[in-house]
Amino acid sequence: MKLEIGIGQGTQPLTIPEGIQTTVLTPNPVSHKGEPEEAVRGALANPIGTPRLGEIVKPGEKIAIVTSDVSRPMPTWAVMPALLDELYAAGVKKEDLTLVFALGSHRKQTEEEQRRLAGERAFSEIRCVDSDPADVVHLGTTARGTPVDIFRPVATADRVICLGNIEFHYFAGYSGGVKAVMPGCATREAIQANHRRMVEAAACAGHLEGNPVREDLEEAGKMLGVDFILNVVLDEHKKIVYAVAGDIKKAHRAGCRYLDTLYAVKIEERADIVVVSQGGAPKDLNLYQTQKALDNAKHAVKDGGIIVLVGSCKEGLGESHFEEWIRAATCPHDLVERIGREFILGGHKAAAIAMVEERAKIFLVSQQSPDFAESVFMTPFSTVQEAFDAALAEKGSGARVIVMPYGGSTLPKLES
Repeated sequence: MKLEIGIGQGTQPLTIPEGIQTTVLTPNPVSHKGEPEEAVRGALANPIGTPRLGEIVKPGEKIAIVTSDVSRPMPTWAVMPALLDELYAAGVKKEDLTLVFALGSHRKQTEEEQRRLAGERAFSEIRCVDSDPADVVHLGTTARGTPVDIFRPVATADRVICLGNIEFHYFAGYSGGVKAVMPGCATREAIQANHRRMVEAAACAGHLEGNPVREDLEEAGKMLGVDFILNVVLDEHKKIVYAVAGDIKKAHRAGCRYLDTLYAVKIEERADIVVVSQGGAPKDLNLYQTQKALDNAKHAVKDGGIIVLVGSCKEGLGESHFEEWIRAATCPHDLVERIGREFILGGHKAAAIAMVEERAKIFLVSQQSPDFAESVFMTPFSTVQEAFDAALAEKGSGARVIVMPYGGSTLPKLES
């Protein structure tokens, strides 16, 4: 079997010998009709749980449109033309619109990155800014103790519109919906207070109702008052195949149900070897983001198995606290013990990786030097083929193999 595995801006070949029991987990076959713009305009014309956007907004109101930053695959440039047309038709003026890139705890973006994300039309017509955790308004505290501190231009806007793409999230259940503003436009303290709930059993991929992280986020969103969402589902080529618009919860849930038909993939049993990739850029810029594919892969690997993790990681570890925790640990269990004593945003992903490492070996294929992988208690390889061959040599020709070319978006679920 010959495959191409995404890494960075390109791919690497992988040949699996004949006779090796192999399953390739790809999105479920679902028929798609129409082009991306048609899907977006159709969603705007048929919102779920709200009137059309043109009946919600009023001329003279200040409107914040919140979208993803460069670390996310959300094609903001593809949805903004239809959204702007809808707003302008309602009498909204260009000068009353602000497009906010929700950074969360991520780095600031360059002007060129902002322009590419927004698209030339939006970037030239309306104000575009990164969120700033140093300039926030305190709106209160959730029942679970999370401070709701939101970027001022969003918190003080008359109307808030959230954009985003829906995919599985390893402890919030799914991305999209309210996540654009919380944690997207919140402070590090707020994000930490919410994310410490990740250790609870109900905080897991594909789970919403009763998920303490998601419920806390949506309580914060209700305190802010999000008026409308426009969310999309992307295929493995990052093309829009579905869109939902309307109520922050009802529309989001409809998008999640569609995502399940596409990316929740049943498996008969776990594998000895799992080869997993985020699918390439921009999702594998650093290990902090590549971890998402690893966390999905843990559902497919046997205890004592091997995960071949493929990600460019060209920007390194990707987050300062994540790096500090990694550097301070002498073994994976140090990180597992530490997360039990203290919750620090960034450190939580180091602990999440460590919990997988305690169950399985991880062979890392990246564009970093070997000592990078070794520093995170993984075994370094320069190519997918070399890593797979080493794994097969260890597990033997009778090994069961699962390949996840789009691991950040594909959630394995045991049929039992």
